[in-house]
Amino acid sequence: MEEKNNKDKKYELIKIHHWDGEGYQPCVSYGDWLVALMNWEQGFKITDIGPIERHNETDEVFVLLEGKSVLFVIYNHQVEAIDMQHGIIYNVPKSTWHNVLGTENAKWLIVESANTDESNSEYRRMTNDEIKSLFDQLPDWCNK
Repeated sequence: MEEKNNKDKKYELIKIHHWDGEGYQPCVSYGDWLVALMNWEQGFKITDIGPIERHNETDEVFVLLEGKSVLFVIYNHQVEAIDMQHGIIYNVPKSTWHNVLGTENAKWLIVESANTDESNSEYRRMTNDEIKSLFDQLPDWCNK
């Protein structure tokens, strides 16, 4: 694979991964773990929140690389939202409902179990009360 900033140079031992498409893209898998890149897509739009998900066999790590983002979780009917900062590791424990919202230039690094898939994950829409609670916690840049 070619290095992004030096397209003429090839590396034999270093594997370089880059993702410019929308959504989630697995990049590196080794043993039990997987590293993915995730770029903004419609479901991360603040005015049109997509489904939330939970993974029943693994934690999931989020690192905001670019843009602005809110990571939110729902556990025991409580919504908790955090204004993510670049380069900080945010760990969502297994079986915790979660998702992110972000600006259209948002990019995240994701680390999770390599066997995370639809067979051990669940997806659902948020309730109106959950959405209201989330909106009450959004930072000013979200222009609620």
